[in-house]
Order: sequence, then C-alpha cells, then structure tokens
Amino acid sequence: MQHESVNSPSPLVEPPLGRHQLVRVHPAAWQSLLESRPDLAGEPLLEVWATREWPLVVRRRGPLDGDGVLLGLPLPPCAGKRRIALEICASDIVSVSSLPRVSEVLHAAPLSWWPALQELTGLALAYGVDAGVFGSLGWQWLTGLPYLGPQSDLDIAWTLPPPAQLDQFLADLTDIDERAPMRLDGELLDSQGAGANWRELCAGCPELVLKCADQVTLTPREEFIGAAP
Repeated sequence: MQHESVNSPSPLVEPPLGRHQLVRVHPAAWQSLLESRPDLAGEPLLEVWATREWPLVVRRRGPLDGDGVLLGLPLPPCAGKRRIALEICASDIVSVSSLPRVSEVLHAAPLSWWPALQELTGLALAYGVDAGVFGSLGWQWLTGLPYLGPQSDLDIAWTLPPPAQLDQFLADLTDIDERAPMRLDGELLDSQGAGANWRELCAGCPELVLKCADQVTLTPREEFIGAAP
C-alpha cells in the first residue's frame, strides 16, 4: 500500500531539483520511458511503479547524462536491488515532495527499531532540525515493498543545527547510535542541500566529502558548518 507524506507535494516550478527530493511523474511519461528503454523490459516491477504512481528520487548528474531531470529508484532485494537511472523532461513532473520524517515511518519499521526512532524524533524536535528518512526504510514506507533486511541501516538526512549546537547534537546522535539495534547512517545537509556524512563530522575531519547535486567535492569542515542557517 502506498503512503503519502504529511509534507504535501508541491507543483514543480523550475528545475534544478535538490538531492533527496521525491518526484512523481506523469503516467504518459512513464509509458514513453518504458517504451524507449529496452534494457528495462525485464523489470516488471516498473509497470507497477508507474501504475501506483510511486515516487522517484533526484539523482546526481553524471558526465554522460543529458539536459533533462535526472531521477532514479532502487529495486527491493526481492527484485535484485538494481538501481534504475532515468531522465525525463521537467514538464513530465506531476509533483515534488520531501523525504518522509522519522516520525512518519515508525509503523514501516521493525518493532525493535521503534525506541530508537522515537528518540531520533525527539532529537530533531530538541534541536529544531528536519530528519528525513531515505534508504531501505524510506522506500519500504513509500511503496510497501520489502526493502528491509536483518543487516539494514537507518539512513537519515538531517538539516544542520546552528554551529554552536552542532557538537552537542553529534554527541547526542552518537549516544543513540551506540544503543540502537541498527546502524545509523546518513548525512547532515547545508542550506543548499549538499550533504556530509555525520560520522565524518563526528571524527573532526578538517575536510569533508561533500555530496552536491552535480558533483562530489572536498570542502573544509568550517566552511560547511558555517553554511548552517
């Protein structure tokens, strides 16, 4: 069963779109995509994806990509875990929405995860940051398909807290991670949507691997932290 985020989808006005944004595509565009991509003919789940209007996620631009909007989806383990890359026209986009929040995905997670998810929800509230879930739990919540396995991580995209609160935020996040039944993965996002791994930030690395919409760069830690609102 498909779920809708409490973040109401908003009409797309102008690309480019940001990392981790979820995009729904016009059914006619889906049909055109599937007809133009013979390499996807053996993926029956894509017909279901189109019929049920499940979202795609914005992906990073590569050297061989064209000028369209770059999107992707990961198939669940039962379908081979293949990552499907697609490119569409901006006019084919029906809506754009944010990742589901930690508080939204609770009932899609194993019961053993619930206490940690509740703590993470409280952490987001305490620091006034957003915590969007992506990865296996995010896709399981969005589609109802079985993405989670015994070794699955929990992937969260956090917005940056104010610089003066960052160290304490990371300490609190580390405390939850050490007690959680799953590994906490993910990143902190600056105001432009560029993300740095939260564990790299904890380690105090002077330079961070920063994932942007169109490239991956090395960025001084202080420069990234200073991007917090």
